[in-house]
Amino acid sequence: MFRQIKNFLKHEDGPTAVEYAVMLALIIVAVLGSLRLVGNQAALSFTTSATELSSAFAP
Repeated sequence: MFRQIKNFLKHEDGPTAVEYAVMLALIIVAVLGSLRLVGNQAALSFTTSATELSSAFAP
């Protein structure tokens, strides 16, 4: 029984893989959230610029 516990504590491959998977998932969520925010801000900026330019050159 002690040997099994010792082997379990010695081999950390399974928990390490799970930790990396969780970190990867969190990184992916953060990147997707950032891209969405930046995309929305860029679209708003282009819309504002287009509106200002069209009003500046309107007859």
